Amino acid sequence: MRPLETDSVTFIGTATALLRLGPFTVLTDPDFLHRGQWSYFGQGLVSRRRTEPAMRPAELPPLNAVVVSHLHGDHFDRIARRELPHDVPIVTTGHAAAKLGKRGFTEPVPLATWARQDFIESGATLGITAVPARHTAGPLNRLLPPVMGSVLEYHPAGGGAPKRLYLSGDTVMHGGLAAIRQRFGHLDVAVLHLGGARALGVLLSMDHEQGVDLLELLRPERVVPVHHDDYGLFGSPLSNFEAELDRRRPPTELHRLRRGESLAL
Repeated sequence: MRPLETDSVTFIGTATALLRLGPFTVLTDPDFLHRGQWSYFGQGLVSRRRTEPAMRPAELPPLNAVVVSHLHGDHFDRIARRELPHDVPIVTTGHAAAKLGKRGFTEPVPLATWARQDFIESGATLGITAVPARHTAGPLNRLLPPVMGSVLEYHPAGGGAPKRLYLSGDTVMHGGLAAIRQRFGHLDVAVLHLGGARALGVLLSMDHEQGVDLLELLRPERVVPVHHDDYGLFGSPLSNFEAELDRRRPPTELHRLRRGESLAL
């Protein structure tokens, strides 16, 4: 893997990415299982991993925070639970924070929707705001763990325009998502959890059509698709998303990252 760039998104695998924003380094949805290992998502959902992550926990740089959209096994796995530093701040839902606290993590940061946690380093500020997300539609949503999307807003030391990154989490399209653009306006990068995962025929993460629906709604400058080919439960391949982008042409530039590749911000 090439050296990590300052101000970048590095794709590790599944929904796991390393975000570098000035003095801040943030890990998202850590899933470090090897190819062939079984992931126990929760609610009886299991799947064998098809891909190999680009990094191991021991290879990570020091982290300012970890953002966990929800507690399913492909977003916080048993390797992360065992090998990540237990004193790193984990910004997540109240449901996940309570469970992680019981598993020995000393710095869970529970956020309700629209709540914000700030980190300050060398005169720079990184704000992480929880934004609406919904794992699925209808009654099944009550059986699944709460999910949060998040917007990371980086203000460099000395002023200047902020950088805003949106992490969708495992959401499907719903009415609450429109408020994200109303609240934040311009988004530099959207990291979209795709894959079209289904259970009992019900969509649990955005497929290619919903992914483009969300781009048309939020109008980010660039998009990095993740969470699309790592497990057998993912039924909507990235090629479908690319074809839908070509057909509908939202005002967003696609950046398809291989595992270990980075997008400079």
